[in-house]
Formats: sequence, structure tokens, C-alpha cells
Amino acid sequence: MTFKDLKIIEPILRSVKEEGYTQPTPIQEQSIPILLNGKDLLGCAQTGTGKTAAFAIPILQHLHQDWQKSKHPRKIRALIVTPTRELAIQIGESFSTYGKYTGIKNTVIFGGVNQNPQTNTLRQGVDVLVATPGRLLDLINQGFITLKHIEYFVLDEADHMLDMGFIHDIRRIIEQLPKKRQSLFFSATMPPTIIKLSGNILGHPEKVTIQPKQTTAEKVRQEIYFVTKKDKVKLLTHLLQTEQIDSVLVFSRTKHGANKIVRLLERSKISAEAIHGNKSQVQRQKALGNFKKGLTKVLIATDIAARGIDVDGMSHVINYDLPNIPETYVHRIGRTGRAGKSGLAISFCDAEERAYLRDIEKLIGQKVPIVTEHPFVDESEEVKHKPAPKSPRPKKKTWSGKKGGSVDFRKKKWHKPRPKNQG
Repeated sequence: MTFKDLKIIEPILRSVKEEGYTQPTPIQEQSIPILLNGKDLLGCAQTGTGKTAAFAIPILQHLHQDWQKSKHPRKIRALIVTPTRELAIQIGESFSTYGKYTGIKNTVIFGGVNQNPQTNTLRQGVDVLVATPGRLLDLINQGFITLKHIEYFVLDEADHMLDMGFIHDIRRIIEQLPKKRQSLFFSATMPPTIIKLSGNILGHPEKVTIQPKQTTAEKVRQEIYFVTKKDKVKLLTHLLQTEQIDSVLVFSRTKHGANKIVRLLERSKISAEAIHGNKSQVQRQKALGNFKKGLTKVLIATDIAARGIDVDGMSHVINYDLPNIPETYVHRIGRTGRAGKSGLAISFCDAEERAYLRDIEKLIGQKVPIVTEHPFVDESEEVKHKPAPKSPRPKKKTWSGKKGGSVDFRKKKWHKPRPKNQG
């Protein structure tokens, strides 16, 4: 199967070919024909499966063909809503890349920056709008945006939308969309709340599912290092100084932790940058740009900020902190080993993270290989990784009351005092 077999028009085929792509990924192969036929789509797929192109290419093709016929003034006819700035920027870049020979214009809007450049672009007219929920609603309320001409609507990373508290914003956006439209809904997981939300957005959708664990373990080599919490930064420094690491994305559980890792690495003369929600948009874009260009080899990120980081040829992912949600682990390590290239995912595990590791191994259906030969190995953790023995039956504990008698705490039973001998 090639992109040409999917009946994609020449201007888009040309741009796809220039990017070096010849064969579609599974989600592209399944989704593009459905969307070109004008049907709604419910897609279960994670970042890194190629889903952006799966919806960008059909939307561009529809808009280009309609534009050729009508030559009407530019109105926002396609809306893509996504949870984070980084992912919005990434999607905007994809529309620009695949649509550069179509004449279709797109722009990206998000909060945290001055709105004037964004509103100036909107005044000039765009066909495709990529937006985060907060800034979208803000500009709608100010009168800069109307959704009454929307023909194509995409809700991307729906599960993360809910995790970030955007459910009410999404409902407000949906209320303003025309009833007649083509809708696309993508989520990495499908809990009941997501299924209910998709029912409010989609008509009778076609369904495409790309399971994350079908691609993770096969493409990415995984390793686990048992290490105490205080030795994690020493181990990270050791690996960065001794291993051949071209580019590495290091995951921290918190924003404060990400900043701390950068400071500690700098003490060892290792240059690194952090990307998280407390950084300004300018700082985040600069850090991400430096990482993509290879100017920065070590990028420390939180999970939310990492949405949209898509760097070809990333050699390593390091889980400095193990995630407490096993699916998040799959998302993280899927950022290396892409496009058939090899990748290595290294995870640090301290005593408090043992339960997280068990959940991860249960999800991926395999044991992560343990690396025992490193300077900061926590021997106790290697032992703890074995199943814990069953707790012994508690001994009977009693308490004697003032009036005699006792309480068996194990059975929670009161024993009456024996009557005194009257003889």
C-alpha cells in the first residue's frame, strides 16, 4: 500500500514525497479512505502512530477541491482542538507541510502569549484553525472567531483534555458548531467518560483502533535501573557521560523536579533545558527548537508539556520518575524507536515506585530487563522486585478493662469477666 493507492491528490502527494514518506502507517491506511468518503471517525491511537497526517491529509484534500470550485473568501472551515500549545504547534506545522502546494492557509492559537499576532492573522483569513480550548473560547467571546462555517472538526488527545479539566470548555465549543459537519475524535484510551463525550460529538462513526502495546515493546529496547531516590541524578549524570546518547528526552513527574534536574546536571557541566507549564511560551518554543535542531541533546519534560514533541531519530527516553499511570509509560517510550529505527527506553525505579513498575509490566505483558551493573545499584530494590511473602497471621492482642474482661482486637470480640468464686 502506498499513499498514491489511497487516492490522494497530486499536490499533497508531492509534499508527502518530499518528506520522504512512501507508505502510510496503519492508522493512515485505515483512516484516510474513511475520511475522504466524508464519514465521522472514532480513533483510538496514541501520539507517534501518524494520526496527525491521518486527519490532516483528508481535510486538506477536501478543502483544496472545494476551494478550486468556489474561490470563496477564506473562512474557518476546519477546526482542530488539542490540549497543549506544543501539540497545537506540531499539528499546525503538519498542515503547513502537507498543504504547501494546496493554497490552504492555517494558523495556530494558544494562550500564554500576546493575542495580537494571532488576531491579525485571523483577520487576513484562514481555512484551518488549530487551537487550545481556553484561547479559542476567549477569542470567540471577543468576536474574533466564529464557528458557524466549520465543516470539519477534530478533537485530538481527548483523554488528556479531560485530565487537564477541559471538559466544560469542550462542551461549550461543541454547542457552537454547525450540526452538519464531519467530526473526528481521537483518544489514546477509551474510558466511559471518553465514550460518552464521543457520543455527543459523532454521528455514526467508523472506528479505527491502533493498540499502543502492539508497537511499544517490539520497537523499543527497555531497561530498568533500581536506584535510591537520592542517587537518581548521579545515575543520570553517569549515563549521560558514559553512554553514546545522541538525543534524550528525560521525563520528570513534576515541574519543580524538571527544573531541579537541569540545575544538578549543570553542576556536572551537562547542558540541558526544561519544558513544562510554568515556562513562558517563548521559553518552551526555544527549548523545543534547540532540541529539534540538535543544539540541546538533553530535554527534561513533564508529561503534559511533552505532548507534541515529535523528533525523528531520538535515540533515548529516560524515565527519571516512573509514571503512576501505566499507559503514560507506553506514550513516553513510544517517542523513541520511530520510523523503524532502534531506540532505548531507560527507567529509574526507587522503593516508592515498585507498584508503578508492576502495573507497567502487567500492561505491556512482559518483564522489563533489569540492569545490575552500574555504580549506584540499590541492592535492596533488586530483592524487593521479587513477589513479597504473605503477611503472617497477627497474634492475638488483648486489653484488660477496669471492670475485668478483655478485648480480642483480632476478632473484635468482648470477653466477659469470669464470675468470682463465691465459696
